[in-house]
Amino acid sequence: MRDFATLSRVEPSRRYENTLVLILFFTWGTVFLDRMSQLYLAPFFASEFDLSNEQIGMLAAVVAITWALSGYFFGALSDQFGRRRVLIPAVFAFSMLSWLSGLARSFNQLLAIRALMGVAEGPCWSVIMALIEESSPASRRGRNVGRVVSAAALVGLAAAPVLTTQVALRFGWRWAFFVAGIPGMVTGLLLGKFVKEPERKPSLVDSQHHGSAGVMDYLSILRFRNMWLCSLGAAGFMCWLFLLNVFAPLYITQVAHQAATTAGFLLGASGLGSFFLGFLFPSFSDRVGRKPVLMTMSVLSAIVPLSLQILSLYSHLWLLAAIVFLCNGGQAIASLIIVIVPAESVPPQFVATAIGLTTLAGEIIGATIAPAVGGAMAGKFGLHMPLLMSAGGMGVLWLVTVGLVEGERTKVGQPVGVE
Repeated sequence: MRDFATLSRVEPSRRYENTLVLILFFTWGTVFLDRMSQLYLAPFFASEFDLSNEQIGMLAAVVAITWALSGYFFGALSDQFGRRRVLIPAVFAFSMLSWLSGLARSFNQLLAIRALMGVAEGPCWSVIMALIEESSPASRRGRNVGRVVSAAALVGLAAAPVLTTQVALRFGWRWAFFVAGIPGMVTGLLLGKFVKEPERKPSLVDSQHHGSAGVMDYLSILRFRNMWLCSLGAAGFMCWLFLLNVFAPLYITQVAHQAATTAGFLLGASGLGSFFLGFLFPSFSDRVGRKPVLMTMSVLSAIVPLSLQILSLYSHLWLLAAIVFLCNGGQAIASLIIVIVPAESVPPQFVATAIGLTTLAGEIIGATIAPAVGGAMAGKFGLHMPLLMSAGGMGVLWLVTVGLVEGERTKVGQPVGVE
């Protein structure tokens, strides 16, 4: 039985771990709230600025591109100089940029502000995930990452559309951007007060040869096979995510001839299911392994875009809602293929860099290129084609998962998946 001295050392650490998970949960939810707010507010400001569909798409694309590039660059900086020095200024920056979005007077001004928003938000993802990965024991790593990542579904996909559109309806879209920026200021203060800088691993000094890591040191993560596979898997996952969210509402209303409220109901059920599965399944991966959970989630998630194309199911709306609720494993997949597996596959001093690299691949291919290609395919073959492409993204992820090297770093920081 452990003595009191041992308990006094263990319990404060566990309390800090739980506090960290809670703060980072709301921080990541706030990031996704600010990113998604422009999608929900587009109907309000598009008429004022006389925007075309192409311009609205450009607003989403510029955030994805700058997010991807800054996530990799600032993630690497946080590996070098510390997590707090990057994360806390970034949180305050994107919150202020949300306020500035409400002051834009033209499309070009809004485009520039949202580009800067992507620069500020990109590092939040990689640094938040690195923080939680470094502060969690291996037995709870999947659980903690899964809980933090699930905030995107609960806040960004469930609460955000209700909050922003209700504020915009009553007070105008400019006030909605202002309200969306307030939670970030609060979480920034909480991060500054309660979040500690993780201890540097001994291997960091060795790898840096008692100096600063150079560009080639950060590029060295490319020698790990898992990094290439995770980058490809992240691209497949984000193709599924963005093709589904962009084209499913159009398919439901234009092909299935359902009301827009029906599309909102089905996508809301899917997003809520993503929250619950994202909350639970990464914890299972701590016990049964990352690969079995990823393979299961990829098969289930492919069912979502496929089921929406079965027109007979719209006569049984609650059954269809139950299917998309039970099959959306998006947040669980994000936890594993973009965060946990890359982090466990590289030396500990390059964790944020690895997360940033997989995010970069996913954002460029899945969030930027795939919707453009999907739109072109929809114009030529019909709206069912982007949804088939969405399911195909999960097929890519399943194939990638087969080749992943399952394992954990050793106590001295030995990565896995080295060729």
